[in-house]
Amino acid sequence: MFERNLLLYGDNLDFLRDSGQFPNESVDLIYLDPPFNSNADYNVLFRDAGGVQSAAQIKAFTDTWSWDESANLSFTCLMEDQHTPANLAALLRTFHAFLGHSPMLAYLVQMAVRLVHLRRVLKPTGSLYLHCDPTASHYLKLVLDGIFGPQYFQNEIIWRRTGSHNSADRFGPIHDVLLFYKASQAATFNVQCRPYMRGHVQRRFKADDEGRLRFTSGGNILTGPGVTQGESGQPWRGFDPSKKGRHWALPKRFEKRMPPEYARKGLLDKLEMLYRAGLIEIVKESVWPVPVWYLDETDGQPLQDIWACQPYTEGTVYGTEERIDADVAWLGTTDPERLGYQTQKPLGLLRRCILASSNPGDVILDPFCGCGTTIDAVEMLNREYADERPRRWIGIDVTHLAINLIKYRLSRFDPPAKYDVHGEPRDLAGARQLFKDDPYQFQFWACGLVGARPVGATPDAPKKGKKGSDRGIDGERIFVDREPQAILVQVKGGKVGAAQVRDFVGTIQREKAALGFFVTLEKPTKAMRTEAAAAGAFISVMEKDAAVPKVQLVTIEQLLAGGTPRQPNGLQLPPYSQFDRTVKKAKVHDQGSLFMPGAD
Repeated sequence: MFERNLLLYGDNLDFLRDSGQFPNESVDLIYLDPPFNSNADYNVLFRDAGGVQSAAQIKAFTDTWSWDESANLSFTCLMEDQHTPANLAALLRTFHAFLGHSPMLAYLVQMAVRLVHLRRVLKPTGSLYLHCDPTASHYLKLVLDGIFGPQYFQNEIIWRRTGSHNSADRFGPIHDVLLFYKASQAATFNVQCRPYMRGHVQRRFKADDEGRLRFTSGGNILTGPGVTQGESGQPWRGFDPSKKGRHWALPKRFEKRMPPEYARKGLLDKLEMLYRAGLIEIVKESVWPVPVWYLDETDGQPLQDIWACQPYTEGTVYGTEERIDADVAWLGTTDPERLGYQTQKPLGLLRRCILASSNPGDVILDPFCGCGTTIDAVEMLNREYADERPRRWIGIDVTHLAINLIKYRLSRFDPPAKYDVHGEPRDLAGARQLFKDDPYQFQFWACGLVGARPVGATPDAPKKGKKGSDRGIDGERIFVDREPQAILVQVKGGKVGAAQVRDFVGTIQREKAALGFFVTLEKPTKAMRTEAAAAGAFISVMEKDAAVPKVQLVTIEQLLAGGTPRQPNGLQLPPYSQFDRTVKKAKVHDQGSLFMPGAD
């Protein structure tokens, strides 16, 4: 169904309700991290919105969830929709009686109506991971139980999201929750491992005469507790597990050392194959057959349901100097991976979910894609496993800011990431309508047309306005001309004149930027062109003959027609690992990353 990667602008509910766009059972894996203000006063989430005092408090709850006409309509639709599971409808009526018309109820109702459709589009082999914080995780689990069925709940994964969060009147809250559900028992699950601890290797493995490390534990490794019927409880080569209250339970790790037909054999045949392959030996007078296991670089401890990077544990993990769970470490303020979103998740977190619950060629959907970590993780895995069928991704977000940031984030890949964008203006009339409806979203979108990321903006700017002064800069792009250089962008949707261009020239000089793109909805005047020409040219250090106008006037109409501003031929984005360092060297502003600060 989905042959191309898709980046969709708009309310995810509008897309998910469209069975033509999202047919039943068309997606293999869903990860969602809905916006939720975990810093809000906990009590605010449970207040009824009817009183003056409550209305004032609810202003603190700055996310999109409030009890309004939309929430009320969603609640009514859920109650009347024949596709809503009966137990979910009963649960929501109970929530309504318990929570009243509070933001928390609005959040749960708006999530429920989306989760019903997300379950519809999930294949029987698919899974869903819902990322949330403890404020709402227990409510959301009940909602998911009502939609998926409690028997398909797999894990409540605890992820350590920060190093510390001290509080004077409670234990420091430092974790988030991932609720993991399968669509059916046939859902994909690939066991993922992390390296053993060094102490475990020292205790459980012993070097042989050739220096190989052999596992030294006993035969219980081949059995599990409890008596079972069928092959797993039957005797094999004189060993009867049932007599000792156990049953045969072979570790999955044997499969990677055996031919493909091993996986299709019955349990007793597997035991025989392992014995003949020398992976099980029978020692005289031994209580159990003994596994023959030598440590290699692919061995490790299967992932458990606590994902917590441990500070100052360097040197305790076998084969590496990394900390425990270093791949899912929270992002510090100076982390090169950080893009500026306060709730940005590390790529390693999404990598674990994707590798565990999808296969090459699968479709991964993130309906609240924010700054695009899910998309980025899929693209990186596709390049890491280039000899396999690429996974495909679908990202949905309700702001042009997010769409712009994701496009900018993807621009570092070589070869380029291939995807289609739906929901953006495609002609001048659409651009004018966007500016009329929402000037901030227009600005975010226009920056994306020239490959720039917004500066001094937040995802909720349409509600609150931009945070602080933008100092005459709406967007920025970094390129390398022996040293990092900056292109500044200013976007104007209304009437403009020579004075605005003159001010922009001053901003470029003040910030010591290489170039400036002045993007307008209206055509520039002759006086504006004169001011831009007076700014002179930028001459590339690496390409002496590559001189381009320092200030360029670009119209939305030109950009929609496929035009691009002039820039040095050697222009390139810096490598991803150099993002943070590049901005500091460019000295364009002091935000510390190539992306804006704010909430996800």
